[in-house]
Amino acid sequence: MKREIDTLRMSSIKNNIFAMKMGWKLSKSTIIHACISSALDYFEWIFFSAVFMRYIINGIEEKKSFQYILNFIIITCILFVSIALYRSYINNVTMQLNSTTIYKGLYEKLYKKARNVELSCFENPEFYNKYTMAIDGAGDKITSVIKNVWGVVTGAIATLIVFYTMFSIDNMAVLFVIFPIIGNFVFGGIMNKLELKRYEDNIPNERVSQYVNRVMYLAEYAKEIRLSKIYKLIIRKYNKAVEGTVSIAGNYAPKIVPVNILKNIFTFTIIFEGVLLYGAYKAMIVKSISLSQMAVLSSIMVSSTWILIGLFNSILETMKNGLFVKNLRVFMEYKEAIPEDWEGIIPKPFISSIEFRNVSFAYKDNEYIVKNLNFKIKGNSIAALVGHNGAGKSTIIKLLFRLYDPTNGEIFVNGKNIKEYNLRAYRKLFTAAFQDYKVLALSIKENVLMEHECENEDEAVMEALKKAGIYEKVGTLPKGIDTILTKEFDESGAVLSGGQYQKIAVARTFVQDAPIKVYDEPSSALDPIAEYELYKSIMKESKNKTMIFISHRLSSVRNADKVFMLENGEIIEQGTHEELMEMKGSYADMYTKQAMNYLALNSIEGVEL
Repeated sequence: MKREIDTLRMSSIKNNIFAMKMGWKLSKSTIIHACISSALDYFEWIFFSAVFMRYIINGIEEKKSFQYILNFIIITCILFVSIALYRSYINNVTMQLNSTTIYKGLYEKLYKKARNVELSCFENPEFYNKYTMAIDGAGDKITSVIKNVWGVVTGAIATLIVFYTMFSIDNMAVLFVIFPIIGNFVFGGIMNKLELKRYEDNIPNERVSQYVNRVMYLAEYAKEIRLSKIYKLIIRKYNKAVEGTVSIAGNYAPKIVPVNILKNIFTFTIIFEGVLLYGAYKAMIVKSISLSQMAVLSSIMVSSTWILIGLFNSILETMKNGLFVKNLRVFMEYKEAIPEDWEGIIPKPFISSIEFRNVSFAYKDNEYIVKNLNFKIKGNSIAALVGHNGAGKSTIIKLLFRLYDPTNGEIFVNGKNIKEYNLRAYRKLFTAAFQDYKVLALSIKENVLMEHECENEDEAVMEALKKAGIYEKVGTLPKGIDTILTKEFDESGAVLSGGQYQKIAVARTFVQDAPIKVYDEPSSALDPIAEYELYKSIMKESKNKTMIFISHRLSSVRNADKVFMLENGEIIEQGTHEELMEMKGSYADMYTKQAMNYLALNSIEGVEL
């Protein structure tokens, strides 16, 4: 047990050191001002009890003039008003600005880290819970650490000063002051651990509540909520999460409340009643001190008690912050399985080949999604990955992009294992239009460029939109390519159809001159005519490019140089369209059925009703 406590204490210290280093990097002035502010807090207590009270009482006992005492009070008031003005400015102006700086810098680091960790982390509930705890109030945790660490340092110095003063009057008074502090420290530590455990237990409920909040206000869910009965189910989920939160709070209340009561008894009852009783005993029964000394001693004892409470509260808060900062530290120090900043080989922009050798992949502790993949794509050719939904097509692309690493096997580009390449440079080889594309609440221009740098950006964007078949629609919008998409932040933002959004996603691949272009169901939201026109534009862009299509609509892959038919995560057939049709296997069967369905649909549509 002792070893566990020592380990916890050391971990808390390391976590607080981590937070202080982070705070120093982000805002040095915050560290400095927090130190000064904390020192002034304790200075007021010490000055009032050890200097002010003694000076006034001694002045009265020595029958000093009223002007003598008044001058001291005026000087003291000026000093305290100056401190109050300084503290007000620091707390309401300087620290607010510094906190903003810390928040900005810290969340930039968190978002960058979130961007760099491998995709599988976000599909791991345990990791996602830790990420949620790390990012939840991270800025508050850092500023709280800074404040409380300095509270510990300045509080310890203030404690030595008041103890020395008490010893000069009554050396037994120190023991009387320490007793309630020990109780405060013990019960406060128990409360901190209980509150942290309650917080951790409630994270799953909090995530459900936050998810429901997003669903209820994001436009992308609006139609489903209004046109189905799913609203009732969502509310049931929300209510269950809230009930879970209430239940957890109820479970912890019988543990926390008694501890808090004991903490308050030690903090308030013993301090005020006990200190006065002890002072009266020393003055009236023992008669070892005068009434004026009793007043000074009582004042110092109360002040020292509050100083000690402040010190131990800072220690408790520091330990508590250390427990919370642990999640932040673990997340920030997490070593990515696929590090983006690894200094690997810079790949050449010319692609000679892409090869999968005995590649298999499975999520942790799950069945294989793709198995024993062996295939090669020549550079400057058109390849197609086809098969039913769930066959493993998109997983192959994720492996090629190094969003995941294979569980078994190797992937080669230009004859080198892709793990040898610098990841950031390697991913610049690709541009992609994904099936589950996302448009951002930014301008059309920004959505197309995606921060890609090129000359004459406006012209490049407009040309890409023309190739994608969406330029005419954009031309009708009030601000053209500068029109904001969605109404998330702008009431005048444009809300387009699914097919139009998909064309904008495809336009990204036209403006980015990458040697490998990947299209994952790029026309799933388009009608046959629009699909034909889009593929025609894409094919015009295929010169000196390696292109990979993913589709289960086989009419779109007839012009591919190589077609790979997948089933249950394995390649069961490969060849040109003509070769696969001659095999009369799964590809031919799937193609024939789709063609028959298409002809039947056109026949039905041609009937006059």
